[in-house]
Amino acid sequence: MSQATDRLRDDGAVADAVDSDLRVTPQVVLAAAELGWRFSRSGGPGGQGVNTTDSRVELFVDLRTVSGLTAWQRERAQRRLAGRVVDGVITIAASETRSQLRNREAARARLRVLLADALAPDAPPRRPTKPSRGATQRRIAGKKHRGATKRLRGRPSE
Repeated sequence: MSQATDRLRDDGAVADAVDSDLRVTPQVVLAAAELGWRFSRSGGPGGQGVNTTDSRVELFVDLRTVSGLTAWQRERAQRRLAGRVVDGVITIAASETRSQLRNREAARARLRVLLADALAPDAPPRRPTKPSRGATQRRIAGKKHRGATKRLRGRPSE
């Protein structure tokens, strides 16, 4: 890690960017204390350290108690993420890399995108439109022309 990106915590240990608050949108920030982490051994290749390193990461957030969301944002997120939320908790798993730090960064990025999409405003409703009379006539004329062309490909009548 470079010294430019490191921060010293109160106890003198180095805090990574993964230990900081998660900015979902300019208005929505999740406190680092509200993000829960669980680590386990990842499957797949890993060489000598595959059975000793807990590189698989699960990031979980309880949407019911998170303080960075207003009541309507909380309700909207729970409604839009209903398929992913279990008892109000959303869980993101990452095990792509052999590094726990990179997996933590990937999980944070996925959670950020997931929540930002859930909190985004709805798309404007589609206004139904009807094809113009000229467009309908051109479509029918094209169909008749293709039909006539195909009729000419048939066997000649006697």
